[in-house]
Amino acid sequence: MAAASKPTDKAAALAGCMVFEALSAETREELATHAYPKSFSAGDLIFAAGDPGQTMMAVVKGSVRVGIVTSTAREVVLKDCHQGEVFGEVALFDNGPRSADARALTNVELLMLERRDVLAVLSRHPEGALRLLELLCGRLRRSDERMQELAFLDISTRLARALLRILEGPEAATKRPVRLSLSQTELGNMIGSARENVNRCLKGWQRQEIVDLKEGWLIVLDEKSLRLMADLD
Repeated sequence: MAAASKPTDKAAALAGCMVFEALSAETREELATHAYPKSFSAGDLIFAAGDPGQTMMAVVKGSVRVGIVTSTAREVVLKDCHQGEVFGEVALFDNGPRSADARALTNVELLMLERRDVLAVLSRHPEGALRLLELLCGRLRRSDERMQELAFLDISTRLARALLRILEGPEAATKRPVRLSLSQTELGNMIGSARENVNRCLKGWQRQEIVDLKEGWLIVLDEKSLRLMADLD
């Protein structure tokens, strides 16, 4: 992670994170002096639910999946974090244990910020604290929306919304049609459903030429129909 090892480089990396972009360059430089890089390989556990939460992480490169494992051993995906996003901030601010697991989806480069350093800098720069509050409120709103989806929407609508979130995310490809390498088990984890239900839904969409399933790829052919099924317009 040599690309983000110098203070100015680390400040530039923090500037790429939405939670830090509103801070002044001076404040980011101050935070950058405390940040340190850490790398993880694809599949590595970054932290587990119940671990002490003394750090927050900014994704410099790669993708991280945040999720929980239910009492029935089913994984539920809460969020995929990509370059320019921050995770781990909840436990950092309330000084409690981690509420979820975080695992590297790809090879990942992170900038780590310790609780004591973040709080010290924010005490001198309250505009940063307000920006982080906005981030936390945004996360809470999205969590509420996900809970409402799980409680009230059928699997077709939930799956359509999950695919649209991926297509509209920061890591989405611009080339169309989009080819996704997500497994049906992963999609089921994202929407709180069994793989068999996801397979049944995708097979129906394949017959309608909304998607295609080919050689392990999920190919999105008709985004307009997905949006109609997602009931977002």
